[in-house]
Amino acid sequence: MAIDTVSQRPLPIAGAPAAGLAPGSFFPGCPDLVGSPTGFTRDEEIYGEGEEAEFVYRVVSGAVRTCKILGDGRRQITGFHLPGDLFGFEQGEVHGHNAEAICDTKVMMVRRRQIARVAAERAEVAVALWGLAARDLRRAQEHMLLLGRGSAQERVAAFLLTVGERLGDAGHVALPMTRRDIADYLGLTLETVSRTISQLEGEGALLRAGARQVTLRKGRMRRLVEE
Repeated sequence: MAIDTVSQRPLPIAGAPAAGLAPGSFFPGCPDLVGSPTGFTRDEEIYGEGEEAEFVYRVVSGAVRTCKILGDGRRQITGFHLPGDLFGFEQGEVHGHNAEAICDTKVMMVRRRQIARVAAERAEVAVALWGLAARDLRRAQEHMLLLGRGSAQERVAAFLLTVGERLGDAGHVALPMTRRDIADYLGLTLETVSRTISQLEGEGALLRAGARQVTLRKGRMRRLVEE
């Protein structure tokens, strides 16, 4: 976890382009992998569950959610992908989830077979892919732990801290996702998420500056998570 004070450095918000990548580059320092930029509007589907997993994607700007529709019609969000993140890797030949743009979003697309070819020739690309697979596994494990937390307050506080760190580890966070998205990720109702955010504000753990703009008081938030 980060230090308890609010960082003064600029915050890379969800609509900002990913840092450290040349235009068209898919991996930093790998000119052999050049992606095709594609834009998606809010709530537009990028790929659907069961479709052929032909491409891998990197978020350039905006944000993406992956989700499944359960048998009873409920939506379970399985992940949020922010600028710089890769998504669309699959163990099999088809996608196991839907992927949708949360807001106006630009992604870079590269064919899976092209990545496999370059990874077979360049060790640094293979190592990078291994690191991404390990990161995704860690995030999936963290999500399972988050769903297992006893209270809604613990879940929401832990989620906000994690998103803040992913967006630059600053105290001021511009959330790209809606409260409905947060609810479907945490296994809570929309009403519970709204009520919990108000409770966190009442306890001095955060300040709201708009529907999706929050300032986190990290020390207080972290104590709620660790209690």
